[in-house]
Amino acid sequence: MLSKSRLILSTLLAFAILSNASAQTKLKTGTWRGILTNESKHELPFNFEVTNVAGHQQIAIINGAEHYKVPDVKIEGDSVFVKMPLFDSEFKLKLVGDNLSGNWIRHLGDHDSALPFSATPNTPWRFLKDPQKPAFDVTGRWAAVFGKGTDGHDELVGEFKQTGNKLTGTFLSTTGDYRYLEGSVSGDRLYLSCFDGCHAFLFTAKITSDKVITDGENYSGYSAFTKWTAVKNANAKLPDAYSLTALKPGYKKIDFTFPDINGHKVSLNDARFKNKVVIVQILGSWCPNCMDETNFIINSGYYKKYHPKGVEVVGLAYERTTDFKKSQKTLAQLKDHFKIPYPLLITGFTPSKGDPMKSLPALADFKGFPTTIIIDKKGNVRKIHTGFNGPGTGEHYTEFVVEFDKLTEDLLAEKN
Repeated sequence: MLSKSRLILSTLLAFAILSNASAQTKLKTGTWRGILTNESKHELPFNFEVTNVAGHQQIAIINGAEHYKVPDVKIEGDSVFVKMPLFDSEFKLKLVGDNLSGNWIRHLGDHDSALPFSATPNTPWRFLKDPQKPAFDVTGRWAAVFGKGTDGHDELVGEFKQTGNKLTGTFLSTTGDYRYLEGSVSGDRLYLSCFDGCHAFLFTAKITSDKVITDGENYSGYSAFTKWTAVKNANAKLPDAYSLTALKPGYKKIDFTFPDINGHKVSLNDARFKNKVVIVQILGSWCPNCMDETNFIINSGYYKKYHPKGVEVVGLAYERTTDFKKSQKTLAQLKDHFKIPYPLLITGFTPSKGDPMKSLPALADFKGFPTTIIIDKKGNVRKIHTGFNGPGTGEHYTEFVVEFDKLTEDLLAEKN
């Protein structure tokens, strides 16, 4: 038999080993550098912060001014599981020393897509630890062209702010913006990236002069690639977002009946929408710009301000699957995340080209998600707004909020 002293010593040693094992399963707090690696072996970097909150660890993904909180972090032995609050994606990782290694997995309805991921702690830089002195300052507005030739091209507006080596900004398109991009300028090279749980973006380019950017490359997700160029232009702008989508000739109204996430049928002809100004969100839980629009409606005070005055909101969801239960699950997460008080309807259609028009046959065309239909108190469609430029676009977002509030006030002031 063990002596009492040896038993006590063995117990203390066992406790020390367990305590040490427990300590090893904690992520180091502070700023990390994460790297997603796409099919062409290009690295898409981003930063995140690990903190201890009420006895648990959580992550905040850093993109410029946005710190996107991710509280669902589980650590089991050397395994780390991180579930994103939105967009139905997750990380499955292993702790290797202090570092993380594994995959970022997106659940896309009928299949999963995975990108290799690694991360190192105590690494606050994103692209270059010791960047060169910038040769140029790209602060300002730029007319950007993405793609070329027979595949067509897209005209976007770049908005950049450079402070020394640090660079932040975004690109605005007719269907929304690229949200909060962050990176650096080193010598005559530009680097920007973003990760939001749905999209992973990398932008690189050569700065030829104060007014010209060339040799741009844009990598997105698993394999998407586009070349781009830009010319500085303080007057660069996009088409009017209210001019891009319309009803077919002869139509003044839309009509729909779809089940909500509880399976109850909701129709635009229901009593709750009669004699009301109705905002119809065409959205998807997979769409970051849709989330920005939802955040505007809920957290900017729009719904709280105008719902008591006679505004109703309804969301029409186009998920990546026609499976009702799968759509129900992702939309329930969306509803819970934003505390959405208005109905979200499962259309049963996907975001595929033409599907929104099949489900809403009065539409003459459809450009992209989100699209917002504004209906007056008589049930007539008064405006259709394509896309959404969120808070990452600065003054463009501020201008939209003022404009949308005024439109709402004007419609509420009209007689039934």
